[in-house]
Amino acid sequence: MLAKIKTQIAAAVSSLIGLIIFGTTVYHYMEGWTWIQSFYFSVVSLTTVGYGDLHPTNDMSRLFTAFYILIGVAIVLTSLAVIGKNYLEKREGKISRRKDKFVTKS
Repeated sequence: MLAKIKTQIAAAVSSLIGLIIFGTTVYHYMEGWTWIQSFYFSVVSLTTVGYGDLHPTNDMSRLFTAFYILIGVAIVLTSLAVIGKNYLEKREGKISRRKDKFVTKS
């Protein structure tokens, strides 16, 4: 069971990292931004913050951004849900063990 949880979390984290690396690389070459600007824009887009200080300047970048956000936000939400679910299950197990310990002593 523990191996399954570790695999799920590793897949979720890998998906997030891969998505950010992909977006960073595409924006670096399509927009000519620095690596830091490209990384920043990728993270801001995927977290739906969208400060507006950077924005795509050509049609291909805009088209990429539309699909990147649509697909990326879904991947981010799914990944965070997997990580959160596993965290909550782990906490629930700890609470249950404490409860069982308390009930046994009484």
